[in-house]
Amino acid sequence: MGAVVGSAVGDALGAPFEFGPAGAFSARFPTPGAGGEMSGGGGWDAGEATDDTQMAVHLAESLLEHGGLNLPDIFTRFQRWASDDPKDIGLQTEDVLTRGLPWDQAATAHYRSSHRAAGNGALMRATTSAVYFARDGRQATMDAARRIAALTHGDPAAWEGAAIFHDLIRVTLYGADPLAELPRTLDAVQPEHRQRYAAVLATDWHPDHATEFNGAVWPCLGSAVWALRTTRNFEDAIRAAIDLGGDTDTVAAVTGALAGAVHGPAAIPARWTEPLHVPLPGSGGRTLRLPHLLDLARGLAERPNTGS
Repeated sequence: MGAVVGSAVGDALGAPFEFGPAGAFSARFPTPGAGGEMSGGGGWDAGEATDDTQMAVHLAESLLEHGGLNLPDIFTRFQRWASDDPKDIGLQTEDVLTRGLPWDQAATAHYRSSHRAAGNGALMRATTSAVYFARDGRQATMDAARRIAALTHGDPAAWEGAAIFHDLIRVTLYGADPLAELPRTLDAVQPEHRQRYAAVLATDWHPDHATEFNGAVWPCLGSAVWALRTTRNFEDAIRAAIDLGGDTDTVAAVTGALAGAVHGPAAIPARWTEPLHVPLPGSGGRTLRLPHLLDLARGLAERPNTGS
């Protein structure tokens, strides 16, 4: 519950600051804990989650309804969502989902034509699948992450970022310190991508060292792990993530999932969860709120052990 709700909260808090400068969150809300942070702006209503959480919900509902991984169904749900005029959608994700190609060809075609497909769009939605596959062990959860990421991202670098995130959530839910487990998680990364991820996940790495905008998968994941490592509670982690600027909703969503898993749902302030809501294009006009997200999280965590 901490991971799922924490990710949605981070997403909604970060959305008004997307593509803004570093430090904008603290400039607007200088006193931690004073309240008022979930106030919206930049086209977003107070507490409104973005495409990050919307896609995570569609992914979760497919996993639960099919009792496991049904890639064509997930892709169809994503297509239905993309065609229902979501308020925000990544350029790469939109191109893949609207190409009119089959589920197992669209992302590859995009990658071949653009040669750029290592965005954070597969990472941003991975919290729900990370919870679902956590019980299946390191190899299975990382492989599931890769397969889901490949639906929209043709670059294997994006697959590996989602795989690392899946495993960090897994080890946290089973009581381990994800930062201490990082070396073992990295050992399971495909060799050609291991060094680059090891660099952004190192203890001495800082987001200022990033060589790409944090809309790319490497600095996005690295920034989230940095925010977790350098803070002691959920609120401070989210504040640190958003204050980096750039792709604030996604960096905060990934941070929120990790910090929520580490610190637990009780660490997430009620003033942030009460206004939280997830409009859900592609689902008949539904809007999810906290009780729905909690039920979703329970379903993901308690699903039958089918070995999916």
